[in-house]
Amino acid sequence: MVYGDIGTSPIYAFRQTLAVVNGVPTPDDLLGMLSLIAWALFLIVSIKYVAFVMRADNRGEGGILALTALARSSFSKSPFVILVIGIVGSALFLGDSAITPAVSVLSAVEGLETVTPSLAAFVLPATIVILIGLFVIQRFGTARISRIFGPVMLAWFLLLGLLGLVQIVRAPQVLLALSPTYAIGFVATHLGLASVVLGAVFLSVTGAEALYADMGHFGRRPITLAWTYLVFPMLLLNYFGQGAFVLRGGAEAAVDPFFLMTPDWFRLPMVMLATAATVIASQAVISGTYSLVQQAMALQIIPRTTLLHTSDKQAGQIYLPQVNTILLLAVLALVLSFKSSAALSSAYGIAVSGVMLLTTVLMAAVMWKTWKWRAALVALAAVPFALIDTGFFVANAAKFVDGGWAPATLAAALATIMFVWVAGRERLLVKTRREEVPLEFLIGNLEKKPPVVVPGTAVFLSADTTGAPSALLHSLKHYRVLHEHNVILTVVTADVPRVPDEDKVRIESLSPLFARVVVTFGFVESPNIPRALALARKLGWKFDIMSTSFFLSRRSIKPSLKGGLPYWVDRLFIGLSKTATDATEYFSIPTGRVVEIGTQIII
Repeated sequence: MVYGDIGTSPIYAFRQTLAVVNGVPTPDDLLGMLSLIAWALFLIVSIKYVAFVMRADNRGEGGILALTALARSSFSKSPFVILVIGIVGSALFLGDSAITPAVSVLSAVEGLETVTPSLAAFVLPATIVILIGLFVIQRFGTARISRIFGPVMLAWFLLLGLLGLVQIVRAPQVLLALSPTYAIGFVATHLGLASVVLGAVFLSVTGAEALYADMGHFGRRPITLAWTYLVFPMLLLNYFGQGAFVLRGGAEAAVDPFFLMTPDWFRLPMVMLATAATVIASQAVISGTYSLVQQAMALQIIPRTTLLHTSDKQAGQIYLPQVNTILLLAVLALVLSFKSSAALSSAYGIAVSGVMLLTTVLMAAVMWKTWKWRAALVALAAVPFALIDTGFFVANAAKFVDGGWAPATLAAALATIMFVWVAGRERLLVKTRREEVPLEFLIGNLEKKPPVVVPGTAVFLSADTTGAPSALLHSLKHYRVLHEHNVILTVVTADVPRVPDEDKVRIESLSPLFARVVVTFGFVESPNIPRALALARKLGWKFDIMSTSFFLSRRSIKPSLKGGLPYWVDRLFIGLSKTATDATEYFSIPTGRVVEIGTQIII
């Protein structure tokens, strides 16, 4: 799961780096390219992510949104710029999530061409079939098939190292590339090509962000141990083995060194194993996308969408049908548009390098405010990484016209949707508060002139803890009755991944008829209200789902002709609100216990 992406980069990363020089590089140039790859892996993965970024866990959780939540919680008043960084970083990650399955699977299946050229016509159809099959099985969950992920990836990495070692023994001079002087010398003597080469070299570290993003699933220690003692050494052996093979084989070897250095008798099994490894890499990206979307929904950055649990035992096993369909369509569109991994490689990198750069910025904020480092020490740690990330981002941005526009355009569209949703929700909250009656004022009036009281419990959902819910006001207006127990329920998302059960529910008595209940969920938790309210029994509230009615407001939002947000923002926000999953499904409330009351709001 963690190393599927970066572990399959050797299939195409060195090949694309060689393609930059349009032929067979000189021995010194080849050593320079290998040195750039080796030191990119060491500085970005081993030093930046393993030594620094993975220490900035949000109670065990990692990823751009977890880091954003951690950075925001470090300030007494969170700067808006941190939210902007989190939104842009999330959009870039989602933009990259469509590229990874396409380029990974396509590059592996293209190995068929090295078995026999006559199989070239089957590459594209086979890739499409594999990708469709991968996305179709998501609805069944990954618990069963993931049991073979570990053995397959272990075999993959050991084979990577073995194949590379065989070639290194035949041309041991490639080990000279371990010296950074070759990397520096190559850049110094090829300033005109430096940007293009760095863009190709960056392909070797794509997937590094998965170490941090998947930390909540596996823990920091297993991930760092696996990288240090298995993945990193095997990757180096394979890249240097490819270099040794090209040194000995010349132009023919440079066409596709990864598959061509595999013995003829083992090439077809190697293609099959590579395909399995790239499917695992794609699965990791899909699962990561689900997790990020779940976090974004909890933090109210994007509209709610249907979320299904595929396992009764593991909370992280989730499936989002709409997201799955959109991602599949995006992946197929990329495969059919670019048609080769070489062409897709030009589109790869710009989104990942952007996420890495924004991660460095957020890390600096955490070092300064959370870890209480001095500004000079923060600069000493963060500035070198920022310079490296900026260099790679600029290098990848140079590929914008050749394909980088694809993930960039997708990320820009997603970021626009997120910003519109955040702005629209803020505007909606302001308008709602203007029209709401203070809850204490309403309770006081009801005590003076009590309406007819009927048995049972009524739960009114409200985003505001001070105002009377509109569903309550409309219920009193139309029905002129009040339940004997009335609960104003507010759901809050914390800046931590999970909230302990003992801290999840807070109850406050407002009057003999009214109580306020605040339920707090972590940003990786599924907000199940009935399950949370069952915890309230420990606090003395006798909750019975069969005698409880949940009152929800179904808002009909209309654009404002004067003031407010720009008209196109209003229209987009209204359209997004119509696609959002209703609160009944999102909060897992039994549909037979829900009463929805319609209201109209002009924003």
